[in-house]
Amino acid sequence: MAGLPEKGQPTPQGARHVISALVDNRPGVLARAAGLFARRGYNIDALAVSITEDPEVSRMTITVTGDERILDQICKQLGKLVDVRQVIDHTGHALVERELCLVKVKATPQTRRDILDIVEIFRGDVVDVGNGTLIIQVTGDEQKIDAFVRIMREYGIVEMVRTGRVVLTRGQQPT
Repeated sequence: MAGLPEKGQPTPQGARHVISALVDNRPGVLARAAGLFARRGYNIDALAVSITEDPEVSRMTITVTGDERILDQICKQLGKLVDVRQVIDHTGHALVERELCLVKVKATPQTRRDILDIVEIFRGDVVDVGNGTLIIQVTGDEQKIDAFVRIMREYGIVEMVRTGRVVLTRGQQPT
């Protein structure tokens, strides 16, 4: 999941940031939040949104690469949106992170056993067996998912989807 800018957009230089925002669980909040990044010319590398322990609140986890000063301004503007309750840039925080990846890979009778061995090493699961394909589910941090995808490319990835990072901070610090 490379942080490539959208076509025609400048390439922002800088570090990778993981930003979480607690927002009211209402229609339109995601579009307004994403619009802040788009107006500044930043492509969102990954975005995950889900309900929290409170059904009235959702957590947005946004991964973006860019200049720290400009991203700080975006976070402040994000925090001023009506439906946004809290914004935290987790750069430098101790995090527990996970990502889910589903990969549909070509599997011939000759390669199936090798693929299954690799899936076991990565602690993945085969979730579907089709005519000449396997769909594999792998969870872990970004580096683990990237490594798995690199290996599966050798067998022929037919389709793939990734959730992007979801994170919680370690200890008592809020996410």
